[in-house]
Amino acid sequence: MLSLLVRRIRYSLFVLLGVVTVVFFLFNVLPGDPARLVMGQRGNAATLENARREMNLDKPLHIRYLLYVNDILPLSIHKHDVKTQEKYKYARLLPLPGDRALVLKWPYLGRSYHSKREVNRVLAEALPGTVILALASMLIATVGGILLGIVAALKKGTWMDSSAIAASVAGISMPSFFAGLIIAYVFGYLLHDVTGLSMTGSLWEYDAFKGRYFAPQHLILPALALGIRPLAIITQLTRSALLDVLSQDYIRTAYAKGLSRSKVVFRHALPNAMNPVVTAISGWLAELLAGSFFVEYIFGFKGVGRVTVDALDKFDFPLVMGSVLLTAFIFIVISLLTDLVYGWLDPRVRYD
Repeated sequence: MLSLLVRRIRYSLFVLLGVVTVVFFLFNVLPGDPARLVMGQRGNAATLENARREMNLDKPLHIRYLLYVNDILPLSIHKHDVKTQEKYKYARLLPLPGDRALVLKWPYLGRSYHSKREVNRVLAEALPGTVILALASMLIATVGGILLGIVAALKKGTWMDSSAIAASVAGISMPSFFAGLIIAYVFGYLLHDVTGLSMTGSLWEYDAFKGRYFAPQHLILPALALGIRPLAIITQLTRSALLDVLSQDYIRTAYAKGLSRSKVVFRHALPNAMNPVVTAISGWLAELLAGSFFVEYIFGFKGVGRVTVDALDKFDFPLVMGSVLLTAFIFIVISLLTDLVYGWLDPRVRYD
């Protein structure tokens, strides 16, 4: 098990390096002058030249790439002086010849062109909202999808089975942004007096009298909009996997031993039918954690998705690049955790 994790981590690092390479060269061949974006239209020639020098735009592309990789690596080499230490907030591990040192730090993703704030801080402020929204959506999808899938499998050929299949097909066919528009209009506008829910809002709101306060009611509609498609997919996967397991010989043996139907289904059949469901849950959770761009934007919900869309609109390249790298990192971590869950759920695929 340990050797597998080490191997997967090594492969994941290569994948992450590939993402870093593609992102860097993609955003560095786009037309436009980053120094002009930072300084604005009023920057004179001398100011722009200083900005280009500070952003390493006066160096060749391959040197800028190596400097960017060095910035985002937790273990990297930097000058050891007060200014650099304030910028990277590192801990020196090993002094090197000259004025350099091997340091340990958080990945440095640069500064936003628009707000001049560190990209790390901007994403750190937006990430909790996305995490809570993704978990709420997956809770709705997982609980609802597994229950509907179990009912459809146990009531195969009845109206309950047909209704579950029809509802899941409709859910799969409906994009999240379209579902978000409908849900926001119906429950946030037409039925606002009944539901008390708003079309837009974030988990943390600001009021001139109450100050900053927690508004959990703003989580309901975007979580429902995001949960529809994964719920539909989990329903179909649970139904098909459970039907396949229920036809196995060991299930008939369990019935022959006198076990009740509930014990056979929930203790013997369901755990062995969960592998494709876990794959779907992990994939959707990674996607939602990476930022549900359109849904967050539709509901005005502050998260990584909304921050990224705003950054694209303002050509804020460091913030967009940081968001893409965060997305890749989340997918890699979720993939590693999924392998561990496989071994826990099904002894047949344990790697030890």
